[in-house]
Amino acid sequence: MTTQHIPQIRKIITRNKRSEYIFGIIGLLSMLIGIVTLLALIFDLISDGAPRLSWQFLTSFPSRKPEDAGILSAWVGTLLVMLVTASAAIPIGIASGIYLEEYAQKNWIADLIEINVTNLAGVPSIIYGLLALGLFVYGLNLGQSVATAGLTLGLLALPVVIVTTREALRAIPNSIREAAYATGASKWQMIWDHVLPYSTSSILTGIIVSLARAIGETAPLITIGALTFIAFLPDAPIKDQFPFISFAWLLAPFTVLPIQMFDWVSRPQEEFQVNAAAAGIVLIAMTLAMNAVAIYLRYRLRKKIKW
Repeated sequence: MTTQHIPQIRKIITRNKRSEYIFGIIGLLSMLIGIVTLLALIFDLISDGAPRLSWQFLTSFPSRKPEDAGILSAWVGTLLVMLVTASAAIPIGIASGIYLEEYAQKNWIADLIEINVTNLAGVPSIIYGLLALGLFVYGLNLGQSVATAGLTLGLLALPVVIVTTREALRAIPNSIREAAYATGASKWQMIWDHVLPYSTSSILTGIIVSLARAIGETAPLITIGALTFIAFLPDAPIKDQFPFISFAWLLAPFTVLPIQMFDWVSRPQEEFQVNAAAAGIVLIAMTLAMNAVAIYLRYRLRKKIKW
């Protein structure tokens, strides 16, 4: 390199820095647009629905009179459905991700499965509703129940959990695996004692994303026949008599907060629009609470590994 090339190199460096600066500004503005829009929507929702929030609203069943209507059956149904969803999607998704990444042979069959799992993560939710209608409602005769809804949303969340689990396991350096083998650990001991503890925080991130998507879904639940008006609660999972645990609630009819909101916003009375906004606040609070638990667990796991 001669001295006559130095000005050209400086021009290239200056141009690259300018391009990087412009791109940073564009990225920052794009992020601010999204955040400001989200905050504006949340503020509008809170300003409309906050006056309606009360203990009576949370503990009352739906009613034809907007001033008497509540969301008791909706938020209880949401909790039960999400319990089934998490119970189905999390263990199956993590186990599938571990098998595909650690045990499955790297051949064209594994590549085909990986492509299909990745594509399933982007399939419209209504397709899962149609699948559940044929498989769970008519095939397994589960009917329009909490179990059907939970398994349907579990199918919706499953691909995201699988993909996230595989990416989390893939990010762990092979040196950790080799060190475990060097101490005489079996393959499962290597995965359970060494790989999973380091990847659990990343797996929890995928679980947060998948469950946050599932809790707000409406289309698949409408497809399988979710009710919009329920004036009763399913049987309690815990009884005061032996065997103290009941699974009858799994086959009970259900509604969830998104369905209840959809029913209210479709009505012409303005009071029902206010009720829908209040239900939206409760749904956001439930989503944030669910995410907060997962984030806390992720923080504890990272702190435990650090120390």
